[in-house]
Amino acid sequence: MDRPTEIGATIVVRGELTAREDIIISGRVEGTIHSDGQLITVKQGAEVEADALAREIRVAGKVSGSLSAKERITLEGTADVDGELSSAAVVLTDGAVFHGSVETTGDRKARLQLAS
Repeated sequence: MDRPTEIGATIVVRGELTAREDIIISGRVEGTIHSDGQLITVKQGAEVEADALAREIRVAGKVSGSLSAKERITLEGTADVDGELSSAAVVLTDGAVFHGSVETTGDRKARLQLAS
């Protein structure tokens, strides 16, 4: 697998971000993020004001927007999220701050298999 692309702590991206590889966000992104089939990671200290679509999304920073993942969305203990979450599985780690709505998608049996 290719090395993920990292948006550094001093970088600000405004507009549409599209990738066919994993993305690590350490800086600021405003707009839309589309990394279908890949992983988006929002690191602690990063700020995202965007709607995002990916295979999996992990958040440890601050996000405002709609997050949609085919497999899983994980909010780490340092996450601060305001928006909508839509995924087959959603994990809120102790300490995460979340304001918004959650929609689990897909087959319930598949979600239970993932959790076990």
